[in-house]
Amino acid sequence: MHPSPSFPAPAAPPAASGGRHAPGHAPRRAGLAALLALWLAACGSPPAPPATAPLQPEAATGSQAKSGWFTRTRAVAAAHPLAAQAGDAMLRAGGSAVDAAIAAQMVLTLVEPQSSGIGGGAFLLTWDGQRVQAWDGRETAPAAADARLFLTPEGKPMGFHEAAVGGRAVGVPGLLRMLAQAHAQHGRLPWARLFEPAIQLAEAGFPVGPRLHGLLAQEPHLRRDAAAARHFYQDDGQPLPVGTLLRNPALAAVLRQLAQDGAEAFYRGPIAASIVAKVRQHPTNPGRLSERDLADYRPRQREALCSEWRSWRLCGFPPPSSGHLALAQILGIADAAAGPTTAAGAAIPGQRLPSGERDADFLHRWGEASRLAFADRARYVADPDFVAAPGHGWTSLLEPGYLRERAERIGAQAAPKVEAGTPPGRRLSWAAQTEDFERGTSHLSIVDAQGLAVSMTTTLEDQFGARLLVDGGTGLPGGFLLNNQLTDFAFVPADATGQPVANRVEPGKRPRSSMSPTLVFERDSGRLAMVAGSPGGAMIIHYTAKTLLGSLAWGLDAQRAAELPNFGSTGGPLQLEQGRFDPATLEALKARGHTLRETALTSGIHALQRRGEGWSGGADPRREGIVVGD
Repeated sequence: MHPSPSFPAPAAPPAASGGRHAPGHAPRRAGLAALLALWLAACGSPPAPPATAPLQPEAATGSQAKSGWFTRTRAVAAAHPLAAQAGDAMLRAGGSAVDAAIAAQMVLTLVEPQSSGIGGGAFLLTWDGQRVQAWDGRETAPAAADARLFLTPEGKPMGFHEAAVGGRAVGVPGLLRMLAQAHAQHGRLPWARLFEPAIQLAEAGFPVGPRLHGLLAQEPHLRRDAAAARHFYQDDGQPLPVGTLLRNPALAAVLRQLAQDGAEAFYRGPIAASIVAKVRQHPTNPGRLSERDLADYRPRQREALCSEWRSWRLCGFPPPSSGHLALAQILGIADAAAGPTTAAGAAIPGQRLPSGERDADFLHRWGEASRLAFADRARYVADPDFVAAPGHGWTSLLEPGYLRERAERIGAQAAPKVEAGTPPGRRLSWAAQTEDFERGTSHLSIVDAQGLAVSMTTTLEDQFGARLLVDGGTGLPGGFLLNNQLTDFAFVPADATGQPVANRVEPGKRPRSSMSPTLVFERDSGRLAMVAGSPGGAMIIHYTAKTLLGSLAWGLDAQRAAELPNFGSTGGPLQLEQGRFDPATLEALKARGHTLRETALTSGIHALQRRGEGWSGGADPRREGIVVGD
């Protein structure tokens, strides 16, 4: 195994301090009490709000040292301890990895409302020992939407939060129908059983943790929704303190109805009517969602997109996700640009390579490969139900000859301008989309004892979505947040010549995504080797690729790979995680012509890597996740 890269360590977590608890009854069940005890043990002090708005979809809220995990037969990696415990409880009860994912997601709706929930969508990959399936629960644009949705009356693009906050950007939530479809094929426990942990926690309450508190403190828009202000903030407008017992009676009632009547209860009847009313009656930014849109929503089963890299077979999500395409392009182009000696030597940033190169050489290649991949992404990738693939299909963008041709464009200096390539085969004429605003998510990685594996990335889009809290028609306090997913479409539908953008808004269309749920297989044996993914907007692609590189090429376990510093470009500056790269590296990159942006890059990697007959589990130190299993 290679030694760990010699980057500076992440900042230490803030010192612990107590928080004021709201009065309330203790949970009644021992299992729930154990979950709450586990979470309370993890609570520390909230971070101070940043002086400026974060560039990332979710702001940094400190770092928590984690030693990693090893399990023998099963594992659940999730973004919150209570969600991971709920998923593991389903596995212990004889449930499948899909059952565990559903239970964990329902708890995440409650405890991690800033990132995902039943008001949003998800991409789910499953492996049952025979085939990889891709389950598309991405939101869709309402039938009344059009290409000018995010243009002002003067024809100018709206500001991001001008578009995102309110009803305008709410897409048809796809999560629940997609999960019901996957459960019908892979579930082992009754549907209703999977909702019990979240219902119990919503009724009894859960302690507000440092991350939720910190994000509420930094959030400028959520208080504008009266229901959200009552639920998440105190009377003086301050966020609920760490440790406050937060109940959610409305969500508990909604989840009970979904448990009893199935996912269809979300898409028709009182819950659907309450969603539409909230969206269309927004006082300043109403949306176009209708009850017919909800009733007509259908998840898609798509063919997973798989590609080969070194001795591995990588499987990810096809369009409308750009995740696997860009990830595989970056890995392939960077290898081709390095040449056979360096690529085969499994270059480790921070270590001197046989060729004598160091961090700056690697990061230069990676940054330029990123820019080339994102140029293709900006021109070609959109909902395949609306947009044809270039060349002979999406895999044309991953053919070795095409990647070598792209790699030949990487020189000693950063290129002043990067254009999309033209893969052999069908030529398409689309305008390039400008660098977009894609935002935040959560990720689950799960394996069960019977060999079923799940990689699911789930999202509301921006932090706290559209900032609309819906009570589901219950009339009770609390509820669930709605997505602002339509802002993942291009705000400007065509270029100056009138050439259309592939990812423009169209009725019923799914917006492009960067979500990158990933399954890795040994190429020769076909054995499942890794389950991985991350939140983080367009940087998801880099966070996931970095983790694959660290574990599969550099010999790190899943935890050490998750801890590696973050880096990459989404088409503009080379983004580097603040405080993790030495000054000499920064100066060398500047000398090569790179524009650098040092910032907090708040990945949320959750990865499970096969080690012998068990699993090495990793959870990103930048967020609250853990791995639970046996």
